[in-house]
Amino acid sequence: STGLTEDQKEFQKVAFDFAAKEMAPYMAEWDEKEIFPVETMRKAAQLGFGGIYVKPDVGGSGLSRLDTSIIFEALSTGCTSTTAYMSIHNMCVWMIDTFGNEEQRHRFCPSLCSMEKFASYCLTEPGSGSDAASLLTSAQRKGDTYVLNGSKAFISGGGDTDVYVVMCRTGGPGPKGISCLVLEKGMPGLSFGKKERKVGWNSQPTRAVIFEDCVVPVGNRLGAEGQGFSIAMQGLNGGRINIASCSLGAAHASVLLAQEHLTVRKQFGEPLANNQYLQFRLAEMATRLLAARLMVRNAARALQDGREDAAVLCSMAKLFATDECFGICNQALQMHGGYGYLKDYAVQQFVRDIRVHQILEGTNEVMRMIVARNLLQG
Repeated sequence: STGLTEDQKEFQKVAFDFAAKEMAPYMAEWDEKEIFPVETMRKAAQLGFGGIYVKPDVGGSGLSRLDTSIIFEALSTGCTSTTAYMSIHNMCVWMIDTFGNEEQRHRFCPSLCSMEKFASYCLTEPGSGSDAASLLTSAQRKGDTYVLNGSKAFISGGGDTDVYVVMCRTGGPGPKGISCLVLEKGMPGLSFGKKERKVGWNSQPTRAVIFEDCVVPVGNRLGAEGQGFSIAMQGLNGGRINIASCSLGAAHASVLLAQEHLTVRKQFGEPLANNQYLQFRLAEMATRLLAARLMVRNAARALQDGREDAAVLCSMAKLFATDECFGICNQALQMHGGYGYLKDYAVQQFVRDIRVHQILEGTNEVMRMIVARNLLQG
């Protein structure tokens, strides 16, 4: 909490308390039984966590990007998988709030901010992951409707959520031919694939989202035709900070678990905490966590202030924090020895849940491309 305002310390405390009481005791069960904890997330929404950086006139909390990062880091100590879904939901609501007209904002945002309804972000396709601008899902304009055909892959919440923010091609090839439509579950022609079996992130379902002559009113388009790719990328700048913040929470929790284990576990007649090698590794873990946290918070401030370098700072923070925090969680597991590999111990779940953060919201290889391109363009 160093450097935070009194208000931010209060948000942080509320989020830590919620994570400890409402999430951590159930984290393993949600993972094992693949439960999407809808009621718990609705309780979080009552605290203002359903639309954290959404404007208050449609039910949002109106907080800053830094406030949001602080909250997601704290919540993630209780269940990284569930918090990561909440971060995606928040990004979707922000996109509707920011790029939607007044009618769209008031139609969609209040029920999403209360988490009466849940949202999913639909960009990735089977054939376009990192190369998002090559997406093929098409939307043909017919009068006052669009007819969608195609599919999206790896969609968090897919099939269980109510609102789908979909990037689709309304024009020619490349990013300028992409538009953004908001779909609602139950629309004819909208269906879902099988529930994917995943290494982690098991408290949120993942499915393909399929469009077969799916008819969507033109009134559900966010922004102008051709603006979709820009909307998607602006959403992802915040999404990258959010997912990096979830990584911070997992690493934070793992450092505490390692610290406790080293104190309790004895080998060769004394606590592991007396072993200088392990002391040094723990010191390194805490140092790397602090460095990652400072990078993420710096990027959050830049994005909030609309700085020109915000996008590259978000990419740097996502790259650094997700790589470093995975290393921290993995080292914490190693410190637990054989116990770390048992599902009775939470550290293994943090390792499994955090691993995908190096892949989604733009792979860390793409983050390196963005940073390098920025440097070489001068």
